[in-house]
Amino acid sequence: MRVGARLRRDEQGQLAGAEALPFGVLVFLVGVLVVANAWAVVDVKMAVSSAAREAVRAYVESPGGKDPVARADAAARAAARADAAARAVIEDMGRDPARLTLTPVEADFTRCAEVRYEARYPVPFLTVPFIGRFGSGITAVARHAEIVDPYRSGVPRGSATC
Repeated sequence: MRVGARLRRDEQGQLAGAEALPFGVLVFLVGVLVVANAWAVVDVKMAVSSAAREAVRAYVESPGGKDPVARADAAARAAARADAAARAVIEDMGRDPARLTLTPVEADFTRCAEVRYEARYPVPFLTVPFIGRFGSGITAVARHAEIVDPYRSGVPRGSATC
């Protein structure tokens, strides 16, 4: 038998086996956590985008008023409806509506006025099941805008022209 063939079959000096398994499992778990947290950011971004869209839609489609007192109060009712609609969307998507920040960027309840809302929701840096959230992470932001219908009744005329 040749010396080279004998050396290849010799198992002396081998040091691999069971200790590689925990390292592989650890790498797998870290990868799963990274992918899950990346998906959480995408999921929150979709939820926040829907919340901003529904807030603007609720504001724009809010009923006006027939008399001047009701018209003056219509803007406050529209803002309340927008806030409620955005929080309902966030809650329907399985998120905490108390963590949503909804800001009216432009909210003039007059005909042809552009209504613009911005929604923000914080996403933690790391979420571990059964343990909780860690880190401040990032904030998902979405903006949406629509124009109040120029032919709506009960809505005062604005300075904007359509």
